[in-house]
Amino acid sequence: MRVHIATDHAAFDLKQYLVKELTALGYEVVDHGADHYDAQDDYPTFVIPAAEAVVRDPGSLGIVLGGSGNGEQIAANKVRGVRAALAYNTVMARLAREHNDANVLSLGGRMQSLEDALAMAKVFLETPFSEDPRHVRRLKELEDYENATRA
Repeated sequence: MRVHIATDHAAFDLKQYLVKELTALGYEVVDHGADHYDAQDDYPTFVIPAAEAVVRDPGSLGIVLGGSGNGEQIAANKVRGVRAALAYNTVMARLAREHNDANVLSLGGRMQSLEDALAMAKVFLETPFSEDPRHVRRLKELEDYENATRA
C-alpha cells in the first residue's frame, strides 16, 4: 500500500520516524515534506499536496502531522474527496477507518510518543472500512453535500 505523508516543523522528527518504520514494514511511503526542519514553515504547504495525492492515487492512504494535528486535519479536509480524521489513540484511529472510511490520518507530534504514533498509524493502515450500511449511508450524505456545495 502507498502511504502519502506530510508535516511541518512541529512533527518533523515524527515524520522521519514514521517514514523509516512504515517503509521497514513494507509500505511504499511517499514523503511530501517537509524535507528539512524549518521553524517558520507552514503546514498547508505540505499537507494539501499530500491530501491531493491520496485522492489522485486510489487505494492509497495518507498521514498528516503537526504539533496537535488539528490544523493539518482541517487543511487536508479542504481537499475534495478527503476524509481526514484526528486520532490520539488506537481506538480513534481504528474507528476512523472502520466507521468513517477516513483516507487520511492526522496525528499531533507533540501529543504522544513516537511508538504510540506508530501504533496508531499501523492500526489506521491495517483497518478496513466496515461497509456497514449505516456508515455507507452517512458517507453518501456527506458526499452529496460536498458535491452540492462545491459545484
